[in-house]
Amino acid sequence: MVVAIAMEVKSSLLSHFIYKFMNIQAKLSNTGKIIITILICEATGIFSAILSGPANNSWFDSLVKPEWNPPGYLFGPVWTVLYLLMGVSLGIIWCYKTNESNKKNAYSLFAFQLFLNFWWSIIFFNFHSPAFAFLTIVVMLMAILFTIISFSRFSKLAAWLLVPYIAWVSFASFLNLTIWNLNR
Repeated sequence: MVVAIAMEVKSSLLSHFIYKFMNIQAKLSNTGKIIITILICEATGIFSAILSGPANNSWFDSLVKPEWNPPGYLFGPVWTVLYLLMGVSLGIIWCYKTNESNKKNAYSLFAFQLFLNFWWSIIFFNFHSPAFAFLTIVVMLMAILFTIISFSRFSKLAAWLLVPYIAWVSFASFLNLTIWNLNR
């Protein structure tokens, strides 16, 4: 089901943008490609954070949270590192020597999970919807898993670089569910 959804999303702006970027015929070095993919991922996180404004969010501050909720200052550095790893992972796939059309599914899955990643914060913090955010993050988890599987066909390293990401999103999913349950 997630693969089918990912195929539909490939026509989305983000998927189109990433796919076109990956097909650049200019002679970029592998380092240049990895820098570009890191910038794409980091920019996604930055724009999502700007649009969602989780800092100084009185609605979020008023929610009941579990004792094990990480301190707010931890999220920025964690996500910065995760977006870096995601970018390197995507860059490795871009650099992998094969016909670009062979990687189209991998690019689409990556774009789909990144699209969901972008919207999760906005749904949670701006729309004040832990329930819809939880649904979004569960689909995102499945998309990340399928991305890891897809990337592993080209590079084990690229797949392993996404393991900290899926681990953190799994934790965030449980935190999201807990906050939703504590505030019904």
